[in-house]
Amino acid sequence: MRRNKIPGFRRWVVKIGSALLTDDGKGLDVEAIGGWVDQMARLRAEGIELMLVSSGSVAAGMTRLGWSERPNSMHELQAAAAVGQMGLVQTYESHFNRHGMATAQVLLTHADLSNRQRYLNARSTLTTLLKLGVVPVINENDTVVTDEIRFGDNDTLGALVANLVDADLLVILTDQKGLFTANPSVDPEAELIAESAADNPELPAMAAGGMGRLGRGGMITKVKAAALAARSGAHTIIVGGREPDVLTRLLAQESLGTLLWPQQERLVARKQWLAGHLKTCGVLRLDAGAVRVLRESGKSLLAVGVTGVEGRFLRGEMVSCVGVDGREVARGLVNYSAEEASQILGKPSREIESILGYVGDPELVNRDNLVLV
Repeated sequence: MRRNKIPGFRRWVVKIGSALLTDDGKGLDVEAIGGWVDQMARLRAEGIELMLVSSGSVAAGMTRLGWSERPNSMHELQAAAAVGQMGLVQTYESHFNRHGMATAQVLLTHADLSNRQRYLNARSTLTTLLKLGVVPVINENDTVVTDEIRFGDNDTLGALVANLVDADLLVILTDQKGLFTANPSVDPEAELIAESAADNPELPAMAAGGMGRLGRGGMITKVKAAALAARSGAHTIIVGGREPDVLTRLLAQESLGTLLWPQQERLVARKQWLAGHLKTCGVLRLDAGAVRVLRESGKSLLAVGVTGVEGRFLRGEMVSCVGVDGREVARGLVNYSAEEASQILGKPSREIESILGYVGDPELVNRDNLVLV
């Protein structure tokens, strides 16, 4: 059973939906939020790195503004999000503070993750927060997004965050017990699916149905999010958020909800994602020693092993790494622009700050963002 892998997962993204957070539209359920925070505190005590993707700002704002139905106007949605975000963040902050835990608000848009430089900036910020023991509370920046750039739902945002930070597990807390073979509210013979491959072509038909009254998603968005998370090797569990101690019971390997697993191991999946979805914007020419280190040791690419820089690229864009014979050895997301890389090529990492005036990363290309070809 794949369930026995869950205790080995150390980096979790937990997504909580609007219906849970607002008690189906009655306003922020402060007591329930406190319960989930208590569970996340116990997970942190067990060494789990946590990121929280929270819906609820629009729904909470609707309640504060006295609206019973979700508006269609973009400006009204943005206004509701701005109002609701205040109470949502204050609630999380106060509950995490009871456990002596620091939190950070992170608001993202699709543009932040489609632009390579901003993608790496977001990745660096989130991983630094995790190293500091801070719990990032992540939401879509509903106050500025438009129809053209919105994620569409926070299930998708949760999956993209899992991709962004190489999470092991995406937990989607919902108002249903998990994914069923049919809609359990109309089909008494519907059965809970304990586990399946995330890219199982039969899942979307089982999950088909309308959106929730408060949110933008539904079960179909959760199935699609699981398939997206699987691209970087993350597992997804869709589970009822009202189950007592649901998060700690998952950590204890209890079979709850629906587990959707990737077909490939995490590292292999991420490398394929890097290789298949990005075009190169420049070239780094490597000496023989750097080529040997990449091929035989699987280490990061340091500036000291680079002899030449070609093209015009920015931080976070894909570059091709070629050996002395001109053959491509690897490709990866570069941590410095072409201009900066030209200044530090051939130099040890300890000199980067004195040359550029700052040091973003000691590597020119980190091994987690590099794939051999």
